[in-house]
Amino acid sequence: MVKLRGWKLLWQLMCYKPKLYIIDSCFWILITGLPALPGLIIREFFNSLTNEAQFGLSTLTLIALLLALNLSHIAVIFAGRITKTQHRFIVRSLLRHNLLYRLFRNPTAQPMLVNQSTETTVSQGEIISYFRDDAEQIENGVAWISEISGQGIFAVICLVILLYINVQMTLFVFLPLVGMIAIIQRAETRIKKYRNASRQATEKVTGILGEIFGSVQAIKVAGVEKNVLDYFRTLNEKRRQTMIKDSLFNAVLNSAFQNMVNLGTGIILLLASQLMQSGVSRLTVGDLALFVYNLGFVTSFFTSLGSFMALYKHTEVSFERMASLLSGASADTLVAPNQLYFQDLNGHQKDLPPIEQPLRNEINNFQYLKVSHLTYHYPGTNQGITDISLEIQRGTLTAITGQVGSGKTTLLRVLLGLLPLQNGCIYWNGHLIEDPASFFVPPRSAYTPQIPQLFSYTLRENILLGLSKHDHDIATALNMAVFAQDLATMNESLETLVGSKGVRLSGGQIQRVAAARMFVRQPELLVFDDLSSALDVETELALWSRIFVNSTEQEHNHWTPTCLVVSHRPAVLRRADQIIVMKAGKVQSHGSFEQIFSH
Repeated sequence: MVKLRGWKLLWQLMCYKPKLYIIDSCFWILITGLPALPGLIIREFFNSLTNEAQFGLSTLTLIALLLALNLSHIAVIFAGRITKTQHRFIVRSLLRHNLLYRLFRNPTAQPMLVNQSTETTVSQGEIISYFRDDAEQIENGVAWISEISGQGIFAVICLVILLYINVQMTLFVFLPLVGMIAIIQRAETRIKKYRNASRQATEKVTGILGEIFGSVQAIKVAGVEKNVLDYFRTLNEKRRQTMIKDSLFNAVLNSAFQNMVNLGTGIILLLASQLMQSGVSRLTVGDLALFVYNLGFVTSFFTSLGSFMALYKHTEVSFERMASLLSGASADTLVAPNQLYFQDLNGHQKDLPPIEQPLRNEINNFQYLKVSHLTYHYPGTNQGITDISLEIQRGTLTAITGQVGSGKTTLLRVLLGLLPLQNGCIYWNGHLIEDPASFFVPPRSAYTPQIPQLFSYTLRENILLGLSKHDHDIATALNMAVFAQDLATMNESLETLVGSKGVRLSGGQIQRVAAARMFVRQPELLVFDDLSSALDVETELALWSRIFVNSTEQEHNHWTPTCLVVSHRPAVLRRADQIIVMKAGKVQSHGSFEQIFSH
C-alpha cells in the first residue's frame, strides 16, 4: 500500500511549507543553472581564437564575465544552503513529531507491534532507528526532489542547445538513460532487500544498547558482562555485514550509472570527430566546446536521476517501516500538517505556555465507577483478565489483592486504557466511557505504577511536569505523601536535581514523590499499583491516614479522593471498604476484610 502511494506521501511533505519549498527550489534551479551560462562565454572565447567570434568581446572582458558568474554562483549556493537546511529540518521534525504523537496515542502498556500478522514487536531502544535513520532517509528523498528538478530543467535547456548544434550526436545522449531505467527495474527487489536488512540490523543494535543501559545493575549482579558484550559484538558484526552489502550494492549501481554516462560521452565525442573530419556537419571549435560543456550537464542529470531512482526505493522502505508503527492508522498520519513550534502574532518564537489542568465539571465530579465484564488477553496467550465486574463508590478505598500473576496490574491497565479492552464496558457516573485512555486523566484520575519514573530534573519539575501550581500546593502534596522530612534534608529543597543525573532517591522516596505528583493534581480517582511496596509500615500508615483523615483541608478544596489500589499489606486491606481477590485473571471473591478473611 505504501509503495503505491510513496510519491503522494513525498508530495504532501513538499507541500507542508510550500513557500519555503518554492524558494528552496528556485535557489537550486539557479545553483544548477548558473554554471550552464559560462558555456556561451567559453564558446565565444574559442571562436575568437579562430576569428569566428560573433560579439567581438575582448579576452579580458570574457574572463571578467566568467569570474562574475562564478562569484554569483557561490553567493547563490550559500543562500540556497540556508533554505535547504531549514526545509530539511522542518521535514524531519514533522515526521518525528507525527510518529511520536501516534505512538503516544497507542496503549502504553501494550507491546509495540511492527507486523500485525506475525505479531513482531520492537523495544524502545529499537525505535531509535525509526526516528533517526528512516526519518533522515525520507528527508533526503524530499531534498533530492528539488535538486533533481533543478538539474532536470537545465538539462532540458542544455538538450535544446545540443539539438541546435547537432541532432545526430544528441540522440546518443539518451542511450545511458535507457540503460539506467533497465538496471533500476531489474535491481528494485535487491535494493529494497539490502536496505531493509541494514535498517533491521541497526534497529537490533540500538535495541540491545537500550536494554544494556537499563539493566547495568542486573548484568553486574549476575556476572554476565562478558556474555552480554559477546552478544553485542555478534549483533554489530551482523550489522557490519548487512551495511557493507547495502553500501557495496549502492556503490556498484552508482559506478554502473557513471560508467554508462562516460561511455555514452566517449561515443558522442568519437562521432563528433568523425563529423568534423568528414565535413558532413560544419562544427566550429567553439561549437564543439559548447557541446561538450552542455553535454556534462545532461549526462550529470542522468547520473543523478539514476541515483535518485535508487534513493526512492530506499525511501519507500523507510515509509513502510515507519508506517508499520502506526498500529493500523493510515500512512498519511506521518505527513499530516502540524504546528512544530509556538509563534506569536508577529511570527516570533515564544516560550511554551504553562499547562493548566482542566476545570472540573459535572461529569468530572466522581460519584461511582462501574466496570462490567472487562476482558483482555495478551496476544497469543490465554493470560490476562476475564469477565471482571466491580463497582467503586465516591470516597472509598478499594483494594485488589491476589497471588503474583493473577491479573491485578492488568486490570488497572485495562481500566485506565493503557491496554485495549477486548470486551466489557466502563461507566463513570453512569456515562459509558468510549476511550478510557483519554478519559482517565487529571482531574478525573491519576495513576502511579509499581515502578514510577523520575526524570533528571528538579524535584519541583518532577512533581509538576509542566503544571502551574503554587509552592503551597506542592507543600501540601508532599506532606500528604509523607515526604516533608525527606525534603528538609535536601540542601536545595524543591530545586534539588533528582533522577539519574542528580540525587539518587530510594525506592520508597521515588514512590512518595510519584504520589505527590498525583496529590498536587487532586484527581477524583487515585489509582495505585502497589504504592506501599517499598515503604515501611509506619510511613505507609501515615500516608493512608493523610489521604483520608485530613478532612479539613479536603473540605476546603472540595476534594474527596477515592482510591483504587493493588496491595498485599494487611494495614491497607483492613482500611479498605471493599477487597477484590483475584486468581488466574478472574475475581475469586470480594467483600470487606471481615467477610473475606474471617474464616
